Amino acid sequence: MGSERSDADGDDTNAMALKILVAGGFGVGKTTLVGAVSEIRPLRTEELLSQAGQLVDDTGGVDRKTTTTVAMDFGRITIRSGLSLYLFGTPGQDRFWFLWDELSQGALGAVVLADTRRLEDCFPAVDYFEHRHIPFVVAVNCFATARTFGAHDVSRALDLDRGTPVVLCDARDRDSGKEVLIRLVEYAGRMHTARLLNTVG
Repeated sequence: MGSERSDADGDDTNAMALKILVAGGFGVGKTTLVGAVSEIRPLRTEELLSQAGQLVDDTGGVDRKTTTTVAMDFGRITIRSGLSLYLFGTPGQDRFWFLWDELSQGALGAVVLADTRRLEDCFPAVDYFEHRHIPFVVAVNCFATARTFGAHDVSRALDLDRGTPVVLCDARDRDSGKEVLIRLVEYAGRMHTARLLNTVG
C-alpha cells in the first residue's frame, strides 16, 4: 500500500509514511504544490528553460515560466500524528517520462494537477494512472486567468472513471494543497480496501 513504518526516536512505533506522486502537464503547478505543503525544505531539480527546450516544450499559457523540473520534486507533510506523506513531483514533459515508472513504484496514489486553460495536458497522466490501477484524484489548479469550471464539467471533459474525485485547489496555498492530499489518502484507502475484499471474496 505504499507505506513504511518507522519508529524514529523510539517514540512512535505506529508511525506510517505514504508515498504520493504529484503529476500533470508542463507548468501546471506541481513544484508549487509540493513547495507549498512541504514541512521540510523541498528538494527541487529545476533547470532554466533553454532555447533548445523551447522547440519541444509548449509554453503557451505559461509564458512567464522560466524553469522546468528535470527529475523530481520531493517534500514531506505530516497529515496527523503518526501519518506522513512523502511527495514526489514528476516532470511534466514527455521526454522525462522514463522517470515515471521508477517514481510510481510503491506509491499509494497520485494527484493529477490540471489547468483548465490546457486541460488536454493532463490526459497522459490520467491515462498513465488508470492503466496501472493507481488511485488518483484530479486537482484543478485555479489560475486567476483561467475560466472557472465545476468538478463535474472537468470530470466529463477528461472522461474519468466514475467515482474518481475532482477537487478545485490553489497550488500556492498550504491548506488547499493539504485538503487535496487528504482527499487522495481517503480515496486511495477505499480503493485498496475494496481490492483486498475482492481478492478475499
